[in-house]
Amino acid sequence: MQSAAAIPIAASVARSVAVAAPAGQPFNAANVRDLARNLAAKPYAAPDDKLPDALAKLDYDAYRSIRFLPEHALWRDEKLPFQAQFFHRGFIYKDRVDIYEVTDGQARPVTYRPEDFAFGPQVPAFPAADLGFAGFRLHTPMNRPDYYDEVCVFLGASYFRAVAKGEIYGLSARGLSIDTGEAKGEEFPVFKAFWLEKPTAGATAMVVHALLDSKSATGSYRFTIRPGDTTVFDVEASLYPRVEIGHAGLAPMTSMFLFGPNDRSDTDDFRPAVHDSDGLAMFNGKGEQLWRPLSNPRDLQVSVFNDLNPRGFGLMQRERQFAAYQDLESRFERRPSLWIEPIGDWGEGAVVLFEIPTKQEIHDNIAAFWRPKTPLAAKGEHNMTYRLHWGPDVPKPHALARFTRTGVAALGEGRLFVLELAGDALKGLDPGTVKGVVSAEKTEVTNVVAQPNPETGGWRLSFQCAAKDAPVELRAELFASDKLISESWIYRWTP
Repeated sequence: MQSAAAIPIAASVARSVAVAAPAGQPFNAANVRDLARNLAAKPYAAPDDKLPDALAKLDYDAYRSIRFLPEHALWRDEKLPFQAQFFHRGFIYKDRVDIYEVTDGQARPVTYRPEDFAFGPQVPAFPAADLGFAGFRLHTPMNRPDYYDEVCVFLGASYFRAVAKGEIYGLSARGLSIDTGEAKGEEFPVFKAFWLEKPTAGATAMVVHALLDSKSATGSYRFTIRPGDTTVFDVEASLYPRVEIGHAGLAPMTSMFLFGPNDRSDTDDFRPAVHDSDGLAMFNGKGEQLWRPLSNPRDLQVSVFNDLNPRGFGLMQRERQFAAYQDLESRFERRPSLWIEPIGDWGEGAVVLFEIPTKQEIHDNIAAFWRPKTPLAAKGEHNMTYRLHWGPDVPKPHALARFTRTGVAALGEGRLFVLELAGDALKGLDPGTVKGVVSAEKTEVTNVVAQPNPETGGWRLSFQCAAKDAPVELRAELFASDKLISESWIYRWTP
């Protein structure tokens, strides 16, 4: 795919927006920040979603039959370490997204051409037009040197996903969430334009700039993407609220949890577990390491973990064994975890977790993000830097033992909890010095037992709880000679 002749950088970003710099002039991240700042000073204009009926009315199967031709990928003929492919508009992806190539500090728009796509027989003919794109994906040799693997995709609103070596797509990240879970309804900001910096020969990182827009805010984003055993995104974001935003979700993630060994009520399925993530991990500003297993509740659950200057948090897929899922198609054991590493101090706020009831695995029913204590002020500039780690685990080794499995079973009127732990901190322990400590609100905890598990090489902590009407908050830890040797397991049990 070739870039068009030089025209103004944002001639098609938003027809009503004055653009910072024309193609052929120097381009850098400041251009996108200026564009976002100027856009925030203007009335909101909805994205361009006008499409020929033939595309606007496509169903899921027809849309999936539209394929970008890999031989037309951006930079393919130049044998560079990254290539870009593009998504056609249609089905639910109606919003126009404009994409630019940045070469030698100059930006030129990437033009839509129907000949770059293969259309299935279910797609009716439509009139030729400059349609723009719905999004894009990046490819790079990751699993073997002679094949360009898909490493990340930006498609739909401000959603994007990535994988590490040997993984397949699972949970998603977002640029920004607004009013998630609020009665008035959630606002979905969109990435309306991207600038892809052309990689150099031998480059190990790819830089992508994005312009975000919504009724309440605009924003500029700079992603430096480094694929590998863990794929890392360095994110530099600047937000420009049009109005005060009291319920902002920063560094948001969305995932799916249908059922697992802790939550199988009313489940009739041959698989032991179905989820893209099995827990929320947090390293808070106090130095605590917390693990909160996910659930699929009967009613919406919101959990708020107040913090000051968090060190990291993420939706994790800790269970990495096929036997835990028994699904030859979905391969949940190969889904990535996503860890958010704040760069600098984020101040006061909270990690917020939403667990939404669902009966189907096609729905993302888990959301997590950072919510600052102070609302984002209108007409201001709010900058943040963080790092996304897509991979099998958190980026740094654990000094403490970790909870690897949460099993819950009925026991009369109450529940039996069986927790498995693993980690180097458990090696060589004198069993006589080890004890489990379990605390709970609104219920009685009995029969707390900590014992080695010879089958796993770790330890097992079990206990019982009596049934109560209200949700019960539980916390469990493992100690050796009164020294904490595990992270803290926290759980909300709803009888």
